[in-house]
Parts: sequence; structure tokens; C-alpha cells
Amino acid sequence: MTSDQKTADPRKVATASAVGAVIEWYDFFLYGTAAGLVFDQLYFNGLDGPAAQFAAFGTFAVGFIARPVGGLVFGHFGDRVGRKTMLIWTLLIMGVGTAAIGLLPTYDQIGVWAPILLVVLRVLQGIGVGGEYGGAVLLAVEFAPAERRGFFGSFAHIGVPGGLFLASGAFSLASLLPDEAFLTWGWRACFLVSIVLLAIGAWIRLSVMETPAFQQVQDRKHLTANPVGELVRRQPRRLLLGMGTRFVEGFTFNLFSVFFLSYAVKEVGYDKSTVLNAITVGAAVGVVAVMVSGHLSDRFGRRPVYRVGAVAALLFAVPATRLVEGGSTVGIVVVMVGGLGLVYGVVYGPLAAFWSELFDTRYRYSALSTLYQVSGIVASGLTPLIAAWLVQRGGGSLWLVAAYAVAVAVLSLVCMALLPETRGRDLTVDEAPARDAERRPETANA
Repeated sequence: MTSDQKTADPRKVATASAVGAVIEWYDFFLYGTAAGLVFDQLYFNGLDGPAAQFAAFGTFAVGFIARPVGGLVFGHFGDRVGRKTMLIWTLLIMGVGTAAIGLLPTYDQIGVWAPILLVVLRVLQGIGVGGEYGGAVLLAVEFAPAERRGFFGSFAHIGVPGGLFLASGAFSLASLLPDEAFLTWGWRACFLVSIVLLAIGAWIRLSVMETPAFQQVQDRKHLTANPVGELVRRQPRRLLLGMGTRFVEGFTFNLFSVFFLSYAVKEVGYDKSTVLNAITVGAAVGVVAVMVSGHLSDRFGRRPVYRVGAVAALLFAVPATRLVEGGSTVGIVVVMVGGLGLVYGVVYGPLAAFWSELFDTRYRYSALSTLYQVSGIVASGLTPLIAAWLVQRGGGSLWLVAAYAVAVAVLSLVCMALLPETRGRDLTVDEAPARDAERRPETANA
């Protein structure tokens, strides 16, 4: 067996995709954790109480607003030049931006320039992870055999709970320091570790070949000059409904990992180490759940497995908010394991393969990037802000947040019901000419 063949082993490629994705999401989620615990005190301390928290969550959302820019730019070149090259660039952008946050002076040191530079670096993070997602998924999915595409595709998706596991674990260790040391340098160490992870991720990704599906399109000279334009022209319905299926996934993750973290510590009075530890455990369970649900989608189909997770999200909404408000250590662990681990993991696992199978190869990178990043502005990035606003409207209670969670789950279930089952699709076949057929009820409900 040649070295190229070894590199092309789907298991090794999927592992390379997972490692790179975990590193990228570790960088991105560090910011969310810091926004909930640190940034309002160090970079927005010129504001009072809730205003400082809103500002910190606002800069968190900026990263999601920047993600479509990265998705469009790197998606375009990923469909024109290739998946591998774009993944190297996104890793570099993310690593440099994250390390720079770890070195950034505070508001007390440089005044208004501190929050301004923080926003600029958050934008860099958003651009990096925006271009990362589509390439990481396609690296795993386009190398995988059709009958195991759900399982190998889930390797790219463990980057999210895996990155959260590392980020919350790093902050959990740093929070053991005295408060002064934690605010002075402890949180910064978590960001500076990114330099080491960047080197590891770049080395791994340089060893991976271009995907066979893209190579085939390139060899046949079927590349498109305008991937996004062709996507919007040929498969707009799948793109919009695919965005809808993203809502319950993005909302669930950021509600539990970002908003509940801040609310539990600052409003209910949990110790921050307790909540961070609960998130770490939930994220670890999520890594396993993502892979298991991806595997089950190869056996039972993408839609049935996804529906189980989305219905669980709907049913868990009210109990989760009540448990957070209860102030119990056992309760917060149940919330994070149930929400971040089981609900999120089951929903997210099948989606790497499902979204990839919805679209044609020559604009698939752009399709996944557009679907994931554009919908992510509301589904993910604005979740902490929306939840904080709903808490104020609800008189400090989480009941409106629970109602919103139910609405999000219903929206995603409806969108999934209107899309076809994709398990087993041949990724080398252009399905766009048949797009009108999928509008028929018997196809939409297959």
C-alpha cells in the first residue's frame, strides 16, 4: 500500500478532520466562555451591570455575523481550488486571532481601544470558523463509503462538542486559581494554548489528500465559476429548508453552553467551577452521542434520527429551565448532560452527511458554508442576546426562554419533514435537474 493510499483511508481522513475541527472550535468557544465570565469585567467595565453583559454577548454575536463572510469566501475557493488548501488557511486565521485575544490589553489599560480590538479579533475568529465548517465536513464525507457516510461525517461534527469540552475544561482548570489571578492571567493562558494547537492541526491537515469527489469534478472540468450563484439558482428550496433544520441545533448548543452558563453563575448563584464542570461532562457525552447518532443514521436514515433529537429538545425545554432555576448541583449536571450531551448530540450527528447529500459536488462547499453560517447568525449567535432579552421580559424567569425553545424545535421539525431522505445518495451524480420532483408530496415525505 502506497503512502497516498494510507492517507486516503477514510478512518484516517475522518480523524484528521475531527482533530482540526476540534482545534478550530476550541478557539471559537473560548470566546463564548470568556464572554459569559470575564469580558464584561475587563473590556466593558465602563458600563453598568446588565449593559456590560449585553455588550459582551453582543461581541459574541459579532463572530457569528462574520462567519458567513468566511463561509462565502472560503466556500467559493473551496469549490474552485479544493477543500484541503482552504482548511489550512482557516486554521491559521483562527489560531492567530485566538492567540492575539490572549495578549489583548484591558479597558483599564488602553481604554476604548480594548473593546474595539476585541471585536476585530472576534471577526477574525468568525471568518476562520466560517470557512472551516464546510471543508472539515466534506473532508470526512467525500472520502467515506456511501454506507458509512453518516458515521465518518460525524467525525467532523465532534469538533463542536469536542472543542467545547477542551474550552470549558481549560476554563474550569483556570477557575481554580484565585479570582485575581484568574482575571489577570489565568483566562489568557487558555487562549495562548491555541499556538500549540495550531501547529498540531496544520501538521495533520498537510498530510491529507484532496477529496475524491472534488478531484473527479476537477478532472472532468465541471467546476463552476460562481458556486453560490449556481446553488441559489438550482437548489434554493433545499438551501432554505436546510437552514431551518439548523435552528434547533444552533439554538440548543448556545443556550446551554453560553447563556445558561452566565445565567446560572450570575443570576442563580452557582459556583462557576460547578457549571463549567457540568458543561465539560455534557460536552464529553456529546462527542459520543454525535458519533452514535451518525452511525444510527447510516442504518435508519438521517431524518428519523434527527427527529428523535428535535422532539427531545422540545420535551426537555421546560424541565431544563426549571432545573437551572432550582440551584441544585445535580440539576445543573442533568441539564448539561441532557441538553449539550444527548439532545444536541442526537440532532447534530446525522447532519454532516445529510447536508452534504442534499447538494451537488461542484458547489457543495459553498452550500454547506452558506447553510450553516447564514442561519447561524440567528440560530446560534443571537441566542444569548435573545435569551437575555426574554429573561428581562419574563421578570427574571426563564419561562419565555422555554417557550422560545419549543418554537425553535417545531420550526426545525417542519423543515426536516419537507426535505427528502438522502441516505445512500451517490455524491458523484448531479441531482439538481430533478429538483422539481422533490416538491411532489410523495417525494417530500419519502
